[in-house]
Parts: sequence; C-alpha cells; structure tokens
Amino acid sequence: MKTILVTGGAGFIGSNFINYILKTRDDYFIINLDKLTYAGNLENLKESESNKNYLFVKGDITNNELVNFLFEKYKIKYVINFAAESHVDRSILGAEVFYRTNVIGTNVLLEAARRFNAEKFLQISTDEVYGSLGPTGLFTETTPLSPNSPYSSSKAAADMMVLAYHHTYGLPVVITRCSNNYGPFQFPEKLIPLMIINALNNKKLPIYGDGMNVRDWIYVIDHNKAVELVFEKGKTGEVYNVGASNEMPNLQIVKLILKYLNKSENLIEFVKDRPGHDRRYAIDSSKIQNQLGWKPQFTFESAIEHTINWYLENKSWWERILTGDYLKYYSEQYSNR
Repeated sequence: MKTILVTGGAGFIGSNFINYILKTRDDYFIINLDKLTYAGNLENLKESESNKNYLFVKGDITNNELVNFLFEKYKIKYVINFAAESHVDRSILGAEVFYRTNVIGTNVLLEAARRFNAEKFLQISTDEVYGSLGPTGLFTETTPLSPNSPYSSSKAAADMMVLAYHHTYGLPVVITRCSNNYGPFQFPEKLIPLMIINALNNKKLPIYGDGMNVRDWIYVIDHNKAVELVFEKGKTGEVYNVGASNEMPNLQIVKLILKYLNKSENLIEFVKDRPGHDRRYAIDSSKIQNQLGWKPQFTFESAIEHTINWYLENKSWWERILTGDYLKYYSEQYSNR
C-alpha cells in the first residue's frame, strides 16, 4: 500500500480527488494535510472520513516541524500537492498569503521530500502560469511561462522550484497544469458556482468586462483521473498539460446556466474588469493523451448539468458558506460598483 501525503485535500479539487480515489482503489493510504482556510471544508469529505485508508491532519504546509513529523511518523514516500491559495481576485487584493503558501509551502514540502527520499512528488499547477493567449493557439508544455497575476506568478515560482529540485537533487518530481475546473464542492467565489447560486437567489450575476474572456473548462473528475494516471505513470521531471478542449467565453457559460435554471438574462450585470485579466486560455493535452492514454470522459453538456443539479440539491452546503467569509468578501469587493 502506498502512503500518500495529499495536501490541500479539503479544498475543491483535492476533496474530489480523495473521494474518487478512496472509492476506486484500496492500495492507497491517504493522509490529508489541510489548513482549513475559508475554502477548505471537511463536509466535502464526509463520504471518506470513515474509510480505513484515510487520515485527516489539520495543519499548514509552511510548518516545517509538522511536515517533517508526518514524513517521519508515517514513512511518507509520495506527495500530491494540491494545497494552494488559488483565487486571482484575492491575490490582487492581497498577494502575501499566496507567496507564503504557494512558494514557501511548496519549498517546505520539497525539502521534506528530499530529506526523506520521496519516490514521487506530484505538483498540481495551473495553465495560468503560461499567461494569456491571443485568439488562436494552444498552451503546450514548452510554452514559456508568463504569469500575469500574483496568483499565477506564485504558482509559476513553485513550478520552477519543483523542477530545480529535480535537476539539482534528483528528486523524482512531476507537474500537471490543468485548465479551469468545475464540479461539486467548488467554493462560490469561482465563476460557475457563483453564477448558479446568485441565479438561484435572483441576485445580479457580475461579469467582468465584456464577458468574452475565454477559458478551457474541464470537469473535476476528469482532472482527478489525469492526476491519478500521472502519479502512477508520469515520467520523472516532466510536465503534463490537462484540458478537455472546451473553450467558452464567460458570458456563454453564464447564459447557459441561466437558461438551464429558467432565469432571465436581465440578471447579468457587467462590471469593471479586474486588473491584468488574461483574455484567453486553451490547453493542448496531446502529450498526456498520447503518452499516458488519458482522455476526458465527460462532455461539457452532461457535466455542467450534473454540476448545476448538485448545487440545487445541496443548498444547505452553500447556504452555510454564504453566511461566512464569502459574503463578507464579496460585499466589500463589489461595494463600490
């Protein structure tokens, strides 16, 4: 059995990964290290909390003493690092926590992995490290990094450090860079859950600029399956782009959600664009498909329908969030608009 330290496992992508893995495999023992910031929620893991192959530890990846203790006590040889501050808007308002978690935290994990001779270190990154595309072209693994926000620059710095530990120390690392995820348990600051919840509450749906910023959307379970495959078979020192080739402008996504919920497009409100807003992302995932045999299994139409239905059926989950930090944050952010 492989004992795997999964960091950030109470967040959106990490919790979906743990739930998926513990349902489909019995040869992984997952230690979930999560600080439980505003976006971390143990409710996401209710189906996994009683699994004999699962252990939750509350803690910060920047805590050297704790990380080293876990490596030593549980003889950890495998790391999957989901832990990150990940919301661009928050990084613009305050960047320090992004560099502390995403850069320093990654360094703490890398040092422990090096010290305890880890056999695989998988860094979960983002396509945002590549910057912004024009109307044509795709991000490949050899596209130069050109991050444009504090968030993406912190992830790019972490990626470069991960690769440097491979080059300098021979640490067996691998990196995945994924496009925009959507699905159950996504914190309602991101586009799709925010628009679903606002529409259900007949509130305005704020769209930056002209709404024509394009993202490449992937269902979170397709991403999880790619992570599992790269963890098992990914070549040391390599980067793998993960995307489902579902390019859509934000405005189209919002209109689709409104149509599904039978809500008026009059709820759409165009607001001032955020600083440095990248115009377009699009992933070339041919490397992971050709070399490892991965391909997305969900169509956008079926997965977005499932996602919307999940928020319809789990009102209590997001209502509790609405009373907390999320409501305070957005009331402040949009107060002058």
